[in-house]
Amino acid sequence: MAANTSGGMHDAPLDNGFAGTDDLVSDWYIYETMEPAVPQDDMFPTAIPDCDPTISPRLYHICMAPISLAVLMGLSLLVKRRRLHLSFWNGVPGLLSPANFLEEEGNQGLVAAVFGILFSSLCVLVLDRDPLPLIAHSSQSSREYWKILALLYYPAFYYPLIACATVRHRVSYLLGCLLSWCHCVVHIWQKVDCPQSPKIYRYYSTLSYIPIIICLVLLSLWYPALFIRSFTREEETLDKEVTGRGYYKKYLKAVLSKRPRKGSSTKIEESLLSKVQMYLRSYIYAPEEGFRIPLKLVLSITTSVIAVYQVALLLLVAVVPTIQIVRAGMTKDIVVLLVQFGLVPSESPAIPGDMEKELNTIKYYLWSLEVCYICSLVLCCLLTCAMLLRTLVMHRNNLKALYQGAVLDVFYKAHILRPSRQAIVCWMSFAGFQTAFACLGLLIQQVIFFICSVGFTFLFVIPLQSGTNTHLFKIIQNMWPFWLTLVVAVIMQNLAAHYQFLEQHPLRKELTNRRALCIVTYLLFPINVLVGVLAGVWRMVISGLYNSVHFCQLDISLLNRGVETFDPGIQLMQPKKAPPSRARFKQSRARWWLAYTLLNNPSLTACRKTALSDPMANGTQLSPPKP
Repeated sequence: MAANTSGGMHDAPLDNGFAGTDDLVSDWYIYETMEPAVPQDDMFPTAIPDCDPTISPRLYHICMAPISLAVLMGLSLLVKRRRLHLSFWNGVPGLLSPANFLEEEGNQGLVAAVFGILFSSLCVLVLDRDPLPLIAHSSQSSREYWKILALLYYPAFYYPLIACATVRHRVSYLLGCLLSWCHCVVHIWQKVDCPQSPKIYRYYSTLSYIPIIICLVLLSLWYPALFIRSFTREEETLDKEVTGRGYYKKYLKAVLSKRPRKGSSTKIEESLLSKVQMYLRSYIYAPEEGFRIPLKLVLSITTSVIAVYQVALLLLVAVVPTIQIVRAGMTKDIVVLLVQFGLVPSESPAIPGDMEKELNTIKYYLWSLEVCYICSLVLCCLLTCAMLLRTLVMHRNNLKALYQGAVLDVFYKAHILRPSRQAIVCWMSFAGFQTAFACLGLLIQQVIFFICSVGFTFLFVIPLQSGTNTHLFKIIQNMWPFWLTLVVAVIMQNLAAHYQFLEQHPLRKELTNRRALCIVTYLLFPINVLVGVLAGVWRMVISGLYNSVHFCQLDISLLNRGVETFDPGIQLMQPKKAPPSRARFKQSRARWWLAYTLLNNPSLTACRKTALSDPMANGTQLSPPKP
């Protein structure tokens, strides 16, 4: 019967009862919205096709890789020609050193620019479909192997850019000009030709190449300046023989010209404002006359700043456009569902009406979420940069302490300052560790600060702004006797400890009322357990915030002193704040005068070899040099 009835209904025409089916269909969905349809192009951006620039990355690398290799071989022959003269054809040309990281004089900005290009290329290849430009359309299974090969290819590809500066010859400067100009023109041409790409965000590829282009522009200006300077200024022969001699002389003059302040040595009590100012100044690196930070530290700070930019850019373009698309595509049908689940407040959730107010509310929530995300990202970038500046200040203080011979002011245990396996490994990996820790620290900070900002906004700011009570305010309102009991218990313990359980004497304090102390301790034990829970939560929050903010610092350890050896990021211990003694100051000044005398009289160095063989000469122990 049911089947026949169904078949009859399909075959028979509609009767008069169903003549007004338009009204029935319009009321079939009870909550159907009458809002105008939003154009699809406005809600979701159209797909961006792949763009093929005039000079493809594969063609660029196929042409520039042999040129870079030829330049490197020519520079190697040039160095051997200058040093060996007639016999320079004998043997195989040696590999040029990219930079002498141990010397204090040199083109630090040029070396930092090349390292910035290298790290930015690493950031690009991690998310690229073809990590090795020479191999196009690589498969998914072999892509990871090409990434490993690319980690070795890019340092070799940009090797001549930094090697041209170490030769210190007009020909090398000219080759550096040509190479930097070629790289810069090609990269700018590619981004102007194809500014948009379908990867993550339409302008992400262009924005991620900004550090590379800036560093290449810097090299394009630096090498011509060096080439012109080679014609106008002749270097001193003595400074060529002794590397860094000019820097050492300037630094010693600056140190020895400082006179100790005369007057009373009594310590003047500083005001709170002056203490705050001194604390803020400790996070600002101000250059000092005669002191130059090492090249290795310059490289680590440069790559860390670029890492902060790259990670912040990725976090920004991966989340914010998605939130904007969701906010633009929000409809009343979705709002009805959210109201039924209680995620959006409504005056009549059981019988939804127009839903215009609820739609504006959820759009406001999404806008607040976007603002919280951007504000937390900006705050994390500022904090990370502040910690990097703090690292510069701490390293300068540590180096100055080591130069003065105050080893115990830097290390917690006595150390002999001599080369070791661990020291060499730490020196080699310092810049890489600093860059990686800056990336990870920014990610951890973003997660923590975003959660905190969202909780503060949706639990305090929005309820206070709209005048509605949330669950948090209801809990606080209902549990106010409990919170008041905890506050009174803490205040009472502090007052009792100060006035009842301590007896003041002129030179000491003595414990008194021991029986009452034991009774109060027993009675307040349950309350102290609850206070301890709150203190534990606060300790967890503070330790998380502190460790995430100071995660990128390699001059301090995030672990306790007993287990700080398990911290792989610790390089130098935090110096102790101990006032320098007068005897140590005199001894250090005498050593500086001795160093200054030896720099101005190199012939005296040979006369001091017999004195330096004494293990207690100048208060230091030196091992005999290897032949």
